[in-house]
Amino acid sequence: MSTELLLLIGALALLDMFSPSILGVTVYILLVAKKQQVRLLLTYLMTVTLFYFCTGIFLMLGLDIILDPITNLLNSYSARLLMTIVGGLLFVGSWLVPKKKAKGAPKPRSLRMGAMVALGLTTSILEVATALPYFATIGILTSNHLAFYEWLPIITGYNLLMITPAIILLVLHLIFRRLMNEPFRKIHTFFDQSTSSALSWIMFFVGLILLINGGML
Repeated sequence: MSTELLLLIGALALLDMFSPSILGVTVYILLVAKKQQVRLLLTYLMTVTLFYFCTGIFLMLGLDIILDPITNLLNSYSARLLMTIVGGLLFVGSWLVPKKKAKGAPKPRSLRMGAMVALGLTTSILEVATALPYFATIGILTSNHLAFYEWLPIITGYNLLMITPAIILLVLHLIFRRLMNEPFRKIHTFFDQSTSSALSWIMFFVGLILLINGGML
């Protein structure tokens, strides 16, 4: 796989690293939970990671059946044109997404292991339909017809990168404890207020990347 494609996938992974749901839940647990913070947070993060990892595996194994006939029908010019059109629609649509009143990042009903698993599954199922960077990555990997041993590490690394900011916040909390309370409150407030605009930002960046690869920029 070329360096350019790896950089492109890396850029898409960066978008998923700042998920309002993951970071919002992370900060909430670190602020509110009095006991077992590490276990609670890691349970939530592992649930989300496993869900997206399994989704990626399922799509990689089954997407060829859908994409191969389409790829055979498209020559290079048509493919770039289609990429440009889709990118343009996403780019323009990102400015037209209606601004809704922010509901805030999701919060668990209780601070127990079962609740963390349920929250991880619920948020993943609800947000997987808007996981445009992840789907774009799957599409790139599939279109390049990589072998299993080539795309599996990429999918694994992508999912680990997605939860890296949450792990960093956990480490900072463990090291500095009370000093992080005020920054965490500010982060929690920020993601509570920005949750409603997350989709528009994702559409903006994915559209921009598709326009660049389609040859328009």
